Amino acid sequence: MMAILEEISTFLQNGRAPKVKELVQQALDEGIDPATILNEGLLSGMDIIGEKFKNNEVFVPEVLIAARAMNAGVGILKPYLVSAGVESKGTAVIGTVKGDLHDIGKNLVKMMLEGKGLTVVDLGVDVSAEQFYNAAVENNAQIVCCSALLTTTMNEMKNVVDYFTEKGKRDSVKIMVGGAPVTQSFCDSIGADCYTADAASAADAALKFCQAC
Repeated sequence: MMAILEEISTFLQNGRAPKVKELVQQALDEGIDPATILNEGLLSGMDIIGEKFKNNEVFVPEVLIAARAMNAGVGILKPYLVSAGVESKGTAVIGTVKGDLHDIGKNLVKMMLEGKGLTVVDLGVDVSAEQFYNAAVENNAQIVCCSALLTTTMNEMKNVVDYFTEKGKRDSVKIMVGGAPVTQSFCDSIGADCYTADAASAADAALKFCQAC
């Protein structure tokens, strides 16, 4: 059993989507538990990619093709996971803040979060504080991830924190911030919960928040 799970992980890391689909189906046909295939095949492969990305051993293109391979495998698994009652490890709402239309960093974080087994609600770009709040409430999310690439839109992150505070939701939702101009001191100054310098670290922090809930 371990051999096929290791193969799934390896082919995922190499971005071989058709092979990943084939092996996931084979593992199911052999009677391997869907949750085991997800955790020890697909997610373990994305974990390795995440670590390599953090250490500058792989770069954005490799992460993108690995994520595509993971999604191909998850597509095969999803009906089995639902019928087996496998639950998500948590829910995160993600978006680029109002006034900012950049999404490459956001999309990377989304892939890394999904690679940790979290459900991600992607609001896209130009997202207002109210939209972040409404999505968090509707989806019972533990985390809101705000991205910005422009110094001129960074302060929208403070608006998001303030909006959640006004609505009395600040204690139940963790707000994470990131993007090229964002720093730890900026995160502290606006009262956000977490800043990370890269997508893989963001996913690690998000999973810890969800596990602590």
